[in-house]
Amino acid sequence: MSLITSRRDNALVEALATVEAARPGRSPWSDARRRFVRNKAAVASVIVLVVIAAACVFGPMLLPNAFDSTDWDAMKLAPTTQGMHWWGTDDSGRDVLVRCLVGGRISLMVGVLATLASVAAGIAWGATAGFLGGRVDSFMMRFVDMMYAIPYLLIAILLVTLLGREFYLVVLAITAFSWMDMARVVRGQTLTLRHREFVEAARAIGVPTRRIIFSHIVPNLLGIVVVYTTVTVPSVILTESVLSFLGLGIQEPMTSWGVLIEDGTKVMEEMPWLLLFPGALLSITLYCFNFIGDGLRDALDPKER
Repeated sequence: MSLITSRRDNALVEALATVEAARPGRSPWSDARRRFVRNKAAVASVIVLVVIAAACVFGPMLLPNAFDSTDWDAMKLAPTTQGMHWWGTDDSGRDVLVRCLVGGRISLMVGVLATLASVAAGIAWGATAGFLGGRVDSFMMRFVDMMYAIPYLLIAILLVTLLGREFYLVVLAITAFSWMDMARVVRGQTLTLRHREFVEAARAIGVPTRRIIFSHIVPNLLGIVVVYTTVTVPSVILTESVLSFLGLGIQEPMTSWGVLIEDGTKVMEEMPWLLLFPGALLSITLYCFNFIGDGLRDALDPKER
């Protein structure tokens, strides 16, 4: 009887093993996606951010008013549900809704482009310094420390003042001093990866250093890079808004949320809607990016696997 029971148990174990082996495996990315979807605040933030971005891109094309056109019969008009100016007009008769959407388009473009450029520079610098180590690492990181000692906002203002307030110059000025945090984060992670087995194996078979860095080290940093990118975007948008608030950002006739907020502060007692609407859009966007960053951090945390 015991022999029959033992054989039956072994058959059951083998059947279960066969079923488990046949079940499609889940990659770490699919597990992370499943955990991210369970985060309601992060998912809601993604939806709100997509709606804001879509409105900024397509809204000005669908609305009847141009962002720089003047309605002389509707100057300083308060928000109303009647007529064509739902969010009111400014002191020049320009539609506030259209200007907020166009300003959001500029602010989001500055945030995304400057963030991508700073992330690329930070990854290349930090991964190279961490992988090579020694004097190269010391020299490269001392350069980063020297850059940290310079007030980046003051230098950004100086660059914009000297070179101009064109869109690409604003992006360049912000990028020049926003890559250092990424470089430090990537360098610290690279130090923990450069002695792993797959890196030693690549060295043993003669893989070039550059290929090891960008084909083996960098792909294993994507989790922390994605999380940090979502944190950098709102910081960059806020920096552009500060520059625009100081009158050193985007030039007229183009606009951004920072420019609109700066204009609204001048007449906030007389026309508070000029400050309320762009300020609300900027705040909601920043909160969305922060919630998405928190969701990605929790989803990609190895301790949660």
